[in-house]
Amino acid sequence: MKPVITIEYCPKCGWLLRAAYMAQELLTTFSDELKGVMLQPAEVAGRYTISLNDVIIFDRKREGRFPEIKELKQLVRDHVAPAKSLGHSDKDNSDTNTNSAIKNNDLS
Repeated sequence: MKPVITIEYCPKCGWLLRAAYMAQELLTTFSDELKGVMLQPAEVAGRYTISLNDVIIFDRKREGRFPEIKELKQLVRDHVAPAKSLGHSDKDNSDTNTNSAIKNNDLS
């Protein structure tokens, strides 16, 4: 059975649009691997958690921040489709910095 992602967000904090954006990105990227993404208003103020089949894979309070979409896609991929390539989302940021330095001839 395909897994379900649940994004629990604080409606009082105005995080519905952020949750909807992340749901859309996950559904687009993992259309064959996921059964769906559920948006669930939290009853606890400030909550923003992302669960995979009821197992929390990201908790805003624990991490002290929201997940980057690249990071979230990698977390989900590692659980639902480890062999799946995420294209540019798999590239390491240090490669980008190196490439920028090469393009700008700034290799001092």
